[in-house]
Amino acid sequence: MTLRSSSRRMMMIPQGLAGRLKRKYPRPPTQTARSSAADIPPPGTTFCAMGTSRVLGAVAAVVLVVGYAIGAGLWVSSGQEFYEALDRPPWQPPDLVFGLIWPYNFIVLGAAGVVVAVAGTGAARAWWLILTALSVVAALSWAHLFYIDQALWPAAAALAIATALTVPVLVITWRTATLPGVLLIPYLLWLATATSLAVGYAVRNPG
Repeated sequence: MTLRSSSRRMMMIPQGLAGRLKRKYPRPPTQTARSSAADIPPPGTTFCAMGTSRVLGAVAAVVLVVGYAIGAGLWVSSGQEFYEALDRPPWQPPDLVFGLIWPYNFIVLGAAGVVVAVAGTGAARAWWLILTALSVVAALSWAHLFYIDQALWPAAAALAIATALTVPVLVITWRTATLPGVLLIPYLLWLATATSLAVGYAVRNPG
């Protein structure tokens, strides 16, 4: 017997053993493997959905701030005669400051909303929109109460609520991106100053 034939015999598996191995370890059917591969979602599906939600969040933030600016401008301009006749608090800044700070506030608030929508988590995006919407409602309530209804104390209370709601908005923005959070600090400080002015107007004009 040659060495080659001996090696072939050693490598051969007996028929009975081969049958038992097939029954014990059957090959997986080809159809099952194909169906399992077909059940895997295509890459990028989740990212597309996330991208859509971020875009919608950014658009919602911009629309919210634009509505804020338009509503405040309409009501403030409607009550200028009443405002000019009031006894002003001595710490009120000059009118030039008002003309500069409010455009800054609107631009920074809108930019912060876009940043949180694009770079923040889903929870941060949702809470930012909810809290900002509530603060905008409170701020617009102040404008209507002060200039239209001429109810100074309720107007001051509404502005205090707007200021309090802006604190978590700033925190959410800061945690998402530091620079927009820093840029929102003047907006919060201005709301606090405006609240003190509203209280001052209510105290100095009790009638």
